Amino acid sequence: MSFLRNLHPVLQALVATCFTWGVTALGAAGVFLLKRMNQKVLDGMLGFAGGVMVAASYWSLLAPAIEMSEGMSVPVWFPAMIGFLMGAVFLRGIDMILPHLHLGFPIEEAEGIKTSWRRSILLVLAITLHNIPEGLAVGVAFGAIASGFPGATFGAAVALAIGIGLQNFPEGLAVALPLRREGFSRLKSFWYGQLSGFVEPIA
Repeated sequence: MSFLRNLHPVLQALVATCFTWGVTALGAAGVFLLKRMNQKVLDGMLGFAGGVMVAASYWSLLAPAIEMSEGMSVPVWFPAMIGFLMGAVFLRGIDMILPHLHLGFPIEEAEGIKTSWRRSILLVLAITLHNIPEGLAVGVAFGAIASGFPGATFGAAVALAIGIGLQNFPEGLAVALPLRREGFSRLKSFWYGQLSGFVEPIA
């Protein structure tokens, strides 16, 4: 952990997002051991991932943002609310444009611009879509430390990266296993599964 603390903030963010991508790849590697998984177990894992992300979003992003707003001429919650809404609008815009299909939905319910892309590609894009703001969040957390914001701490940034990494494990599995069921080889299923997390270091 000390080696990470001594790096430049950009490298800290890169290492942290490579970790989150690596955990996605670890989850996707489950396809080498399993061909299918009990749906209730997978649902439970994805529910856990959702809970981790809600907690990480508040404690590592929103709460520090509110704390950093103290002493400004606007209410402390206002800057965080504006950023939160802008992020939601940004993601909704991408959601409306990028073709994708949510896990467990029939191909007829694909969202975004109509396309003839295969169901498997649309599934990968659905997970990839929401990994973009996760990469941004980790970058912002380490960037806030570099900018000298008093409420931003190294521990909070690391905790956010670990939280995102934890919830990326079932996501990697949730992408790779359906691809395997659709006839992809284990290697291809793994490749696309880990690729869904590759956008995090980029973002």
